[in-house]
Amino acid sequence: MHDIRAIRENPAAFDAALSRRGMEPQSPSILKIDEERRAAIHAAETAQADQKKAAKDVGAAKASGDEAEFERLRALVGAKKAEVSEMQDRAKALDAQLDELLMGLPNLPFDDVPDGADEDDNVEIHRWGTPATFDFAPKEHYELAAVQKGMDFETAAKLSGSRFVVLSGGVVRIHRALAQFMLDTHVEENGLTETWTPVLVREEMMYGTGQLPKFGEDSYQTREGWWLVPTAEVTLTNIVNGETVEESYLPRRYVAHTQCFRSEAGSAGRDTSGMLRQHQFEKVEMVSVTHPDKSREELDRMTACAQGILEKLGLPYRTVVLCTGDIGFGARRTHDIEVWLPGQNTYREISSVSVCGDFQARRMNARFKPAGGGKPDYVHTLNGSGLAVGRCLIAVLENGQQEDGSVKLPEALHPWLGGKTMLTADGELV
Repeated sequence: MHDIRAIRENPAAFDAALSRRGMEPQSPSILKIDEERRAAIHAAETAQADQKKAAKDVGAAKASGDEAEFERLRALVGAKKAEVSEMQDRAKALDAQLDELLMGLPNLPFDDVPDGADEDDNVEIHRWGTPATFDFAPKEHYELAAVQKGMDFETAAKLSGSRFVVLSGGVVRIHRALAQFMLDTHVEENGLTETWTPVLVREEMMYGTGQLPKFGEDSYQTREGWWLVPTAEVTLTNIVNGETVEESYLPRRYVAHTQCFRSEAGSAGRDTSGMLRQHQFEKVEMVSVTHPDKSREELDRMTACAQGILEKLGLPYRTVVLCTGDIGFGARRTHDIEVWLPGQNTYREISSVSVCGDFQARRMNARFKPAGGGKPDYVHTLNGSGLAVGRCLIAVLENGQQEDGSVKLPEALHPWLGGKTMLTADGELV
């Protein structure tokens, strides 16, 4: 959510930043509502002052015996009371209208975010590892002999429909081991606090992180009104919802492994084969809550944490900065990490790390008290995958595939697999 004072002070800069996202100027509509809202508040305050004065004069008129003046003033008090109520109601309605408008507008990109229309204009900033060469045509994950028994889309379709999978045997153990490996690395080496959170949240929590009101169709809501989280970003970030913390509390760095749920609205026909794009999946999510002066460097730290997981697993990747046409709704700058998938012969996103500035904090009313005193200020929030577990499983399977259909597993994962090093062509861990 945006600071209305900043828009008042420099509407041209606000519109210029939105134009980089391909949007028309919004400040005229915003400032019109804001002006009417402020006028209604002023009118209510003026009428209230007149009401109080007339109320005092009523007593004096009564005491003096001036019945006509008494009746006139009493009628004036009633009229002013009605006027105060009317103006307060109008101000409240305009305030809600202004909030709705501001809630629907995306965050403003940093100046160093590259301009562009879509993912083709993203800019690569880092690359690690060299994609392996194969003496055979590499297959996609779901085509490998090693996963035929352990990755069942037909049974999942019977149970739940398309875009679901049932994992079993050696495949599901690798999936579980990957999540544990990520969590342990983030806690023991990266200093994050492991957290377990609900996957059902109140509607206001979805507003807090920006999934609502604009992107409700991308998530699932229960009949009781709860929303299923599309990512643990929602719960981890909202830990500070409505809080004013001490500056010494910052930074807070969380990590959680959760189920995630997305409707994938508008993505029909895209990545429907295999488990690349599912309605239900697992993710290890990182969230940081920081001092405003530290959030930009925190973005680089979180990016390095995600990259480090791939490096430990020996998976080639590249990191790109998303352009203004591809950046997410709540982000000011985003680093996408794309892992190499030999079965597709391309890099695919496995982590997206974003700094949101005070955009989410304003929606959540999350602040901190400066250590040196002064007025509380909004915290800054960041989020990022560390990593998407299913996509990491895909990368491990495809990069480790052997000609006979077996999969050689990354050495870093062996301790979490009880020393097993290979997924055989029959789907057994050995």
